[in-house]
Amino acid sequence: MAIRHVPRPRGLFEPQLGTQSPRWELTLFLRWTAAVNGSNNSFTGQIPTHFCNGSPSFAVLDLSYNKLSGSIPRGLGDCSVLRVLNAGYNNLSGTLPDELFRATLLEHLSFRNNKLHGVLDGAHIINLGYLVTLNLGRNNFSGKLPDSIGQLKRMEGFYFDRNNMSGDLPSALSNCTNLITVDFKSNKFSGELNKVDFSNFPNLTTLDLLYNNFTGTIPESIYSCSKLIALRLSANNLHGQLSPKVGDLKHLAFLSLAFNSFENITNALHILQNCRQLTILLIGDNFMAELMPEDDIIDGFQNLQVLDIGGCQLLGNMPFWISKLPNLQILNLANNQLTGSIPAWIKTLSNLFYLDISNNSLTEGIPTTLMDMPMLKLEKTKAHLDPRVFKLTIYTGQLPQSICNLTSLLALDLSNNNLMGPIPSGLNSLHSLSAFNISKNDLEGPIPSGGQFNTFETSSFDGNAKLCGSMLIQKCGSKEAPPATTLSKQLTGYKVAFMIAFSAFFVIGMLYDQVVLSRYFG
Repeated sequence: MAIRHVPRPRGLFEPQLGTQSPRWELTLFLRWTAAVNGSNNSFTGQIPTHFCNGSPSFAVLDLSYNKLSGSIPRGLGDCSVLRVLNAGYNNLSGTLPDELFRATLLEHLSFRNNKLHGVLDGAHIINLGYLVTLNLGRNNFSGKLPDSIGQLKRMEGFYFDRNNMSGDLPSALSNCTNLITVDFKSNKFSGELNKVDFSNFPNLTTLDLLYNNFTGTIPESIYSCSKLIALRLSANNLHGQLSPKVGDLKHLAFLSLAFNSFENITNALHILQNCRQLTILLIGDNFMAELMPEDDIIDGFQNLQVLDIGGCQLLGNMPFWISKLPNLQILNLANNQLTGSIPAWIKTLSNLFYLDISNNSLTEGIPTTLMDMPMLKLEKTKAHLDPRVFKLTIYTGQLPQSICNLTSLLALDLSNNNLMGPIPSGLNSLHSLSAFNISKNDLEGPIPSGGQFNTFETSSFDGNAKLCGSMLIQKCGSKEAPPATTLSKQLTGYKVAFMIAFSAFFVIGMLYDQVVLSRYFG
């Protein structure tokens, strides 16, 4: 165990760390310090309940990425000058204690990726008027967002993803005029988005509402967010046509509108080409049975690196305007009704390394020009996709059973994604697998035993609070593995395969919790 970057008063007795239990080390350590960064260790047991009584001058406490369990101690509310509290990525359970809201100077509060539940109490949340960041993502909170959330005028980052929140977004959210990031994906929010006046968010850069039940059209006020970089509204019940005002989002780099009911793909592409900074465009599973636009005037996507127009049942041919995308690296046209042949111009896409045109009606065989594509040649098989363009992870899905058929697989790293559901038990039959990492996802159930799984470090499974196994603190009970999580909008097999292939090239993760301390001090 190592605790770094934490000042200790001179002249005090210091025990030899490692000679006692991790919990004892944590308790004693907290008594000595006013700012603690004990993250990324192997602390177990519960967070000490009364340490603020002996040292009420705590300003920073970071216990993230450990193996702490039990409930949140009420005594944290006695830390009267506490400004940063981060206990994300542990195994904490229970509710947010009422006493916690007595720490009224809190600016950054994170319990991300634990097993907490309950309803956000509107009467208590208003006590935290200095909050800048609230991160309760990847828990099991339910109920509605209270109207009083609008009184948190300093709020910049609001992360409530992967919970069971429901109801409309309160119009009072419009009062949080300093918002920079809003992440409400994977909940049960509903209603129309136009209840929130997004024009009140001049600094908003990221809006992620993936996997909810929002209805209606995209509110015009969103296009007033001139600093918006990443916008994801996928997997909702939105409809209508895109507004020409989308072109006002001059900094938009990531746009995902997939799995809705939008119409008029020709109009949409003509509008979106005005967003000159777009690098990721995901608009599949919309525009059902429309005609694939073949308009040569579509030529504004000079920075586009990923294009997904799959699952739309589009008619027509593979359009020539795609050949004008010089930086395109991933192209998905699967599950349409495209006819004709694979065009010879495909070889001009010199950076393309992933092409999915499955489940169409293409004819005339595979052209030899396809074999001339530079990225298919041995010396250029390494992808050059810049991970910085992925402002948000692309797809959420489960580990497919078919991955167990990769009998010659040597290494599998799917860390820092949004994978859900169980680990396929058949993976223990991959006897060639020597490196394995699925940390920092949202997987659940037992870890397979036997085979190569007996050789993997426990760190390979960190950041998955719902996993259990003999090598983890959380043992599995007598019950069978929980069923795979059912999504309101099930991803088709080709999209899960896309995510697996995509993850093999690089690691994507937005670890908001790790930013808290550097931001507070920096």
